[in-house]
Amino acid sequence: MATHLSAIKRARQNEKRRLRNLQVKSTVKSSIKKVRSAIEKKDAEGAQKALLKTIPLIQKAHSKGVFHKNTSARKISRLTLEVNALSAKRTAHST
Repeated sequence: MATHLSAIKRARQNEKRRLRNLQVKSTVKSSIKKVRSAIEKKDAEGAQKALLKTIPLIQKAHSKGVFHKNTSARKISRLTLEVNALSAKRTAHST
């Protein structure tokens, strides 16, 4: 346990940040799950709407320092590819 005042304060700050980061990560994960569940249900429109809500959350997590730049870019890229693939399949079947 920390004994200096500055170390005690630093421990308090770290704990607050850890909890805040945990909440942000949890929110992002839940949002990603919504996109993936829509993809599994073959709901292209629902997946697109969920993706449009998820991307800003991932970007905000990056801006807050929760995710590294490349991590957020990778998550967005992969989700977008999955949704676009679903939309492409849907348009291919309807033509």
